[in-house]
Amino acid sequence: MHTNIDPRELIGRRAVDRNGTRIGTVDEVYLDDATGTPEWAAVRTGLFSRDAFVPLEPSELVDEELRVPFDRSLVREAPDFGVGRHLSPEQELQLYRHYGLDVPGGTTPSPEDRDFGRLAGDPAAPTADSAEPAEAAGPAGDTTDEETGPRG
Repeated sequence: MHTNIDPRELIGRRAVDRNGTRIGTVDEVYLDDATGTPEWAAVRTGLFSRDAFVPLEPSELVDEELRVPFDRSLVREAPDFGVGRHLSPEQELQLYRHYGLDVPGGTTPSPEDRDFGRLAGDPAAPTADSAEPAEAAGPAGDTTDEETGPRG
């Protein structure tokens, strides 16, 4: 979202899809950890429904409404992570994929390159150069093929 509006002012605003169809009301705004920039809005999709996360970057504030450039159905099908908690990097990747958006800062890393479970700089955490213990590699001589079963 290309605006310098205070993210708190988005809360309570009506959210509409690209056709102007009502999606719901903005409940919360999530900031990027590194920059503090508003990145996601949690939109309450109905009285007894859940909140759906929508990306703020391609969205616009038009006539006091948050206009999301996606269909209402796509927003309602977004992964449900609950609200009031921090979004993990993996959850954000799922949301970017759901909306077909490029991940900021480059392409989506492969599963081998992602490490979301450890804190940066934690001396107890294995580094990318450290090898996995031999026990984690599986038993020697394992010839199981996932698609066809054991090989002879």
